[in-house]
Amino acid sequence: MEEKIFIKDIIKNITIIDTFFLTNVESLEKAINSFSKAIESTWEKNSKIINISRHSKSWWNINCSRDLEKYRSTRSLVDWKQFKKTVKSTKCLVFDQKIQEILNKARELWELINWVKKRNLPAVEAIKYNNCPFLEINNFWHALHSTFNLAQNYQVDVDILEEIPDKSSEEWPPFSKEEFMKAINKCNNLSTPEPDRLS
Repeated sequence: MEEKIFIKDIIKNITIIDTFFLTNVESLEKAINSFSKAIESTWEKNSKIINISRHSKSWWNINCSRDLEKYRSTRSLVDWKQFKKTVKSTKCLVFDQKIQEILNKARELWELINWVKKRNLPAVEAIKYNNCPFLEINNFWHALHSTFNLAQNYQVDVDILEEIPDKSSEEWPPFSKEEFMKAINKCNNLSTPEPDRLS
């Protein structure tokens, strides 16, 4: 509400600036100065100093402060009810405006709720097998089994391994005890060696 009043006052002050005779530099500077003064005067008129604390509320306005001060001075039940009514109407107005802003900006209801996001389809539904999407976990398992076990019953010719030339074995290069201890100290004390007893 305060933002709308501020924008309305700016538009009102800008429209009264004379811009019909901008024929030279002097007239342009005069129009610019008038524009600057219009913004400054509008800001000083609508701005106010707010002390933000842990009790501050974004929806609090002058009406809430007025009714609260009135209740504190009278301590009457009627003024207390009026204060609660003002607070409720103010909160509704502010949050309705926020909802409308989100709808106008994003046009998506999901953004009104921070803890709810658009849910993507599960991975099993996004994967296709034979141009058919998976709808059940059993179909997904069948596709994986069929893909990775295609060669399960195929006959394999192991003679091709004989064509790979053998390489001569190499001996370990000599190393000292200090080099061995230095390498061991870099290892994690909580880890265990691999089956080859080395790595």
